[in-house]
Amino acid sequence: MAVKVYGWAMSPYVSRALLALEEAGADYELVPEHLARNVPVLEDGDLTLFESRAIARHVLRKHKPELLGAGSLEHAAAVDVWLEVEAHQLHPAAVAIVIECIFASYLGRERNQAVVDENVEKLKKVLEVYEAWLSQSRYLAGDFLSLADLSHLTIMHYFMATEYATLVEAHPHVKAWWEELAARLAAKKVAEFMPLGAGAPKKQE
Repeated sequence: MAVKVYGWAMSPYVSRALLALEEAGADYELVPEHLARNVPVLEDGDLTLFESRAIARHVLRKHKPELLGAGSLEHAAAVDVWLEVEAHQLHPAAVAIVIECIFASYLGRERNQAVVDENVEKLKKVLEVYEAWLSQSRYLAGDFLSLADLSHLTIMHYFMATEYATLVEAHPHVKAWWEELAARLAAKKVAEFMPLGAGAPKKQE
């Protein structure tokens, strides 16, 4: 029986859950609606989960545990470390920039450039750490693809549509890592749910 995911797929949180399901090759039904509770929400039999990273962990633990570093305490610990880095260091800065550059117009207001500038400076420092790490390792948790990498995809999909994509492009190892992730079949499928239409400024050439 297919699991159900509730929420709008254009959300980077809902799409993170969908990406895990796509990578796992699991059957799912997307129910595009807002609920009073947090979204995304996943229903898997009698189990109901919210929070996109928790959903992704559950899906991969069940269907594709190698993406969590299963079988090696060292690998699993490295995945956990970089999931924390993504959640607390990269994501907050990237999402603040995305909201102002892409979604502010949908919210009926002008871009707050001060917020953008503040978070660009934060993201620059974070990306310097990523560049140094990825210069020594193909992926974040080591030489194997994991949820630590994949969890970045959905917010970075939007971020790379802004003029600040140049921050990533200035770091060759980060750029190569990102391009490899974005080229995955699961990433391309989920990206179809995440349009980059009106409100998304074109990248500066």
